[in-house]
Amino acid sequence: MRYRTTIDSQAFSFEDLKQVMAVASPARSGDYLAEIGAATAQQRMAARHVLADTPLKQFLTEALVPYEEDNITRLIIDGHDAAAFAPVAHLTVGDFRNWLLSEQADTHALTALAPGLAPEMVAAVSKLMRNQDLVAVARKCSVVTRFRDTIGLPGHLSVRLQPNHPTDDLRGIAASTLDGLLMGAGDAVIGINPASDSLQVLGDLLRMQDEVIQRFEIPTQSCVLTHVTNTLKLAEAGAPVDLVFQSIGGTEKTNRSFGVTPELLDEAHAAAQALKRGTVGDNLMYFETGQGSALSANANFGVDQQTCEARAYALARRYKPLLINTVVGFIGPEYLYDGKQIIRAGLEDHFCGKLLGLPLGCDVCYTNHAEADQDDMDTLLVLLGTAGINFIMGVPGADDVMLNYQSTSFHDALFLRETMGLKRAPEFEAWLARMQITDGAGRLAPPSANRLLADMSGLRALHT
Repeated sequence: MRYRTTIDSQAFSFEDLKQVMAVASPARSGDYLAEIGAATAQQRMAARHVLADTPLKQFLTEALVPYEEDNITRLIIDGHDAAAFAPVAHLTVGDFRNWLLSEQADTHALTALAPGLAPEMVAAVSKLMRNQDLVAVARKCSVVTRFRDTIGLPGHLSVRLQPNHPTDDLRGIAASTLDGLLMGAGDAVIGINPASDSLQVLGDLLRMQDEVIQRFEIPTQSCVLTHVTNTLKLAEAGAPVDLVFQSIGGTEKTNRSFGVTPELLDEAHAAAQALKRGTVGDNLMYFETGQGSALSANANFGVDQQTCEARAYALARRYKPLLINTVVGFIGPEYLYDGKQIIRAGLEDHFCGKLLGLPLGCDVCYTNHAEADQDDMDTLLVLLGTAGINFIMGVPGADDVMLNYQSTSFHDALFLRETMGLKRAPEFEAWLARMQITDGAGRLAPPSANRLLADMSGLRALHT
C-alpha cells in the first residue's frame, strides 16, 4: 500500500508503512547504514505527517515483517488483546500521541491498555514525540516485578551490581561485589558477565553469588549472563540458578543468530520456575536488548532499528520478566553515532517498553570509539530517572574492565537517588539499614561494615 502527502506544494510518496516508519525516525547512523533513513529533513517531516494520520489498527493488518516468515510477527498478531486495545482502536497515531499526553492517560489506564498495544504502534507514536513527551508519558507507567525483592515501585530506583572481571577471578568479583553492597547497590540483581563459557567456571560464579546472598540474607537475586542453553545445563546439574538471562532481538532471524527460539525460552522459563527460588514473587527472566542488533545480524527486513527494538519487547512480554535492559550505547557508533543519538534511543526504548507493560531498565553507556562522553551519560541518566526507569547499572568506577565500555557507577546511582529522592527496593533498603550500611533515612552511614568485610573474606567459594 502506497502512502502519499503534499507539503508546501511538494509531493512525497512512500512505498509502504515500513518505509514511512523508517523515514519518520529521528536520524541515527544505523538507519543510514541500512540505507533506509530520511534523505532530507523535509522527507522526514512528510513521513511524520503520514504517520500521524495512519490509524493504529493499520499495524494489525499491514505487517512490517511478513507473518509467514517471522515468528515474532506471528506472536504479535496472534497474541493481540483486542479487548484491551478497544479504548484506542479508533485513534490515529497522531491522536494516540495526544491522548497519551492527556490527563485521561493515567497510570491505571496505561496499565490496562498495555496488553492491547503492538510494538509497532508504540514505536510509531514515539517517532512523533519530543524527548520531554517520552519522559512525561513513561513517568505515568508503573511496572512492578518481584523475585526476592520488589522492583519498579513509583519513587524507587534499583541497581544491577555488575562486578565483572576479565578472567572471572572470584576474589576480584567478590571485591567488586562488596564495593557495590557497601555503596547500597544490588537490589535489581548481582549480575556477572562471564569471560568464560566453561560450565565449571559458570557454576563457581553462581555458587559464590549464592553463598554471599544466603550468608548475609540479602533480599536480592543473582545471575550469570551466559547463554540460555548453559543456564539450562547448570540448573540440571543442581547449580543455584535464580534468573535466566538471554539477549533477544525483534525478528526470528535475529534470535536465531543468538541461538534462541521461543521454544527454547519456554523450556528455560519452565525449568527456572520449577526451582522455586523466589521468595516474594516468580518473575525470573532477565533479557537484554539494543537498537541495531537486527541490522548487525542482517535480519532487519528493511525495518528501522528502533521499531526492531520495540518488537523484541513483544518476545520479552511473553515471559513476564523480572528485568529487561536496553544496553543502549553498547553496540557502537555504527548504529548510534553520538551522545545525542544515544540519549534519544534510551528515552525511546524506555518509553516503548513501559507502554508495552515491561520493567525497563537501561545500561546508560557508550563505547570508547563513539562520539559521546560521560557528560552525555549524565544527561541520559537524569532524564531516565525523571522518566521513572526501573533500574540502571552499577559498575565499579563506571568502567567495565571485562567488556571494555563505559557505563554508570555506584556513585551515579547515589547521585540520582539523592537528587531525585528515589528509594531502593523496600526489602533491600531494610536490609541495608539492618547491616548499618545506611542510616534510617536511606543515606550511606559512616563506615561500619567490618562485619560484612570480615565475613566476605571467609567465603568458601574463595578457597576452593
